[in-house]
Amino acid sequence: MSDYTDGIVIVDKPLGMTSHDVVGRMRRVLGMRRVGHAGTLDPDASGVLVLGFGRGTRLLTFLVGDDKDYTATIRLGATTATDDAAGEMLTRAAAADVLAISDAAITAAAAGFTGVIFQRPSAVSAVKVDGVRSYARVRAGEEVSLPEREVTVHRLDVPSISRDAEHGWIDVTALFTVSSGTYIRALARDIGAALGVGGHLTSLRRTRSGQFSESEAIAVPEPGDAVAVLSLTQAMRRCLACVDVDETAAHNLAHGRAVSMPPDTAFENSPLDSTQPVGVIREETALAIANLRDGFLHPTVVFEAANSG
Repeated sequence: MSDYTDGIVIVDKPLGMTSHDVVGRMRRVLGMRRVGHAGTLDPDASGVLVLGFGRGTRLLTFLVGDDKDYTATIRLGATTATDDAAGEMLTRAAAADVLAISDAAITAAAAGFTGVIFQRPSAVSAVKVDGVRSYARVRAGEEVSLPEREVTVHRLDVPSISRDAEHGWIDVTALFTVSSGTYIRALARDIGAALGVGGHLTSLRRTRSGQFSESEAIAVPEPGDAVAVLSLTQAMRRCLACVDVDETAAHNLAHGRAVSMPPDTAFENSPLDSTQPVGVIREETALAIANLRDGFLHPTVVFEAANSG
């Protein structure tokens, strides 16, 4: 029997592993099948990957939509079939045209992609088309053009720009804070297009996913390694507005019944609106996740058994 029951693990995914590879490894390490992640990272990207195991997988639904931070390198001067360095080069701008672009022009072009924007995901993304991943269709020889989607780029800073006169390109280091579903490789492509020379992504690292940052992420463990985990209760307190209830309310929630919000409840991010999930806890045991409507907690997820924090 596994020593681990339910919770969250924050992993620093290395280059070369897929998110599915990490999930597979963690299944062996934790000794259980029920493991999932909250947001895919490409094999050529590294950084924070949030994993849920046991009943912690039910919390992932509420974490997938969190904002994320990335550090990226955008190479100006060429486009590729995949909008990153792994793809075949499609176009190459003249070195003189690339190197003539000023730092101010690059910064201004990047600033044009902040706020609410519409972007077209790369054809080799994991977006599903009629139930099949777009990248799988591309590999099968199909031409895929995905529809634009609305995303939000909260921050796009350009801390450094380096010029390679020998090769005739410019590498731009960029720091992003973006909404879930934003494709950084698509931003690299579109910034290059806005500057008239093309662009693609050469490196990508996720430094934060919601409430979890790279400073607390662990290396992908090997079977037999001890793993630092957050219990279900700890993870709920980190990620959700939480309320503690009495025994009667706990019993009703466990049976799917709505209960009144405890009086004098205060949340750090108040006022709480009806779109925000509420974690419900009884004596440091995660009981449920509920929606708040008209002063009542309506359970949407009920954890089947007690889980000590």
